[in-house]
Amino acid sequence: MGIAGISGGRLRIDLRAIAANYRLIAERVAPAAVGAVVKANAYGLGAAEVARTLYEAGCQLFFVAHLGEALALRPILPAACRLVVLNGLPPGAEALCAGAAITPVLNSPDQAYRWAEAARHSGGRLPAALQIDSGMGRLGMAATELAALAADAQFRAAIDPVMIMSHLACADTPDHPANTAQLACFRTAAAQLPGVPRALANSGGAFLPADFHADVVRTGIALYGGAPNQSGPNPMQPVVGLEARVIQIRTIAAGGAVGYGHSHHCERESRIATIGVGYADGLPRSLGNRGAAWYAGERLPIVGRVSMDSITLDVTGLPSGRIEAGDWVELIGPHQSLDRLADDAGTISYEMLTSLGARYERTYDPATPCHREQAA
Repeated sequence: MGIAGISGGRLRIDLRAIAANYRLIAERVAPAAVGAVVKANAYGLGAAEVARTLYEAGCQLFFVAHLGEALALRPILPAACRLVVLNGLPPGAEALCAGAAITPVLNSPDQAYRWAEAARHSGGRLPAALQIDSGMGRLGMAATELAALAADAQFRAAIDPVMIMSHLACADTPDHPANTAQLACFRTAAAQLPGVPRALANSGGAFLPADFHADVVRTGIALYGGAPNQSGPNPMQPVVGLEARVIQIRTIAAGGAVGYGHSHHCERESRIATIGVGYADGLPRSLGNRGAAWYAGERLPIVGRVSMDSITLDVTGLPSGRIEAGDWVELIGPHQSLDRLADDAGTISYEMLTSLGARYERTYDPATPCHREQAA
C-alpha cells in the first residue's frame, strides 16, 4: 500500500493554475518583466516543480531568500535564468555565490563592499541587485549609502548593477498613503543609478497603478492563488486543494466535552468526526472552535482544540451514515478558499501555505516526471 492509502491528509497542487496566474500578472504589468518568488520551497508547494512550471510559462527571473535555496535550484533551471538572493550573503559566502552564477541583493554597504572584493578576486565584474529602504524599515540601504556607492569608482568598476529594488510595505491595501510615499522615495533614490532596471512592486503592487510596476515586478503569493490585496474578489486561480481523512465518528451525549481542556461542550447529542491532520501538519491551534471543514456541500464546524495529529468536527448536521471513517473532508477547495481558512485561523495565506507539513500525500497536476515515476 502506497502513501495514498495511509496518509491522514492529501494536498493537490495545480501547476496549470500557477502558470495561468503568472501569465495573468505578466499581461497586467507589461511591458514590465515578471520575476517569480520561489523562496521557502515555493511557499511550501515544491520549489523544483514550481520553478520548472514557471520557466515553461516564460519566467526567467527567480527570487529566493537564502543562498542555499538558489544553489538547490541552479542545476534545475537553464543557465539563462537569473537567480536572485533577497537576503544577500553571509560573510564568506561570496565565492560560492559567484561560482554558481547567482546574483545577490546588496542590502547594506557591508554586503556591497564584500561583493565588490569578490569581484576583484574573480578578475571581472559581478552582477548584483541593490536594495534601498524606501519606508519598509526592514532590509535595504539609505539613500545616502546608495549615493556613496554610486560615487565610488572602485565599486562601479567591480559591480554590474542589474537591478535597483525596494519593497512595498502596504501594497495589499491599495489606498494606503504609504504606497505613494514609498514610490516617491524609491524614484528619487533610483535616479542615482540611471538606466538600471527598477523593481518595486510585489504581488499587491502588480495590482496598483502602472507607475508602481517600473521595469520588474516580483510576485509571490498571487502565483500560488492567494489574494494579492484586500480590495474586491481574488483575481487569481486557486492552486491548492487540501483534504483530510476521517479516522472515526463518535456519538457524544448532550453536555459531553470534546478535546484537550474540554474547550467544547456539546449542547445536544452530537456526532463528532475526528480527522487525521493537526498542527503538526500546518493547521494552527487557533482554528479550534473557529474554523470548519466541508463535506457534501455542508459546513462542518471544528469543535474543541486542534491537536498535533487530529481535529474534531461536528457532523451532526449530516444525515446518519452520510459520512463514515475513511471519507475525505475538504479544508481548502471549492467551498473554502486558502484565504478563508487563513482568516479563520487569524493568520494570512502566506503563513498557511508555508506551514503545510511533509506528511501529506502530495499530487501535482499535471504530474511532474519524478511524481509520475513514484506513482508507477
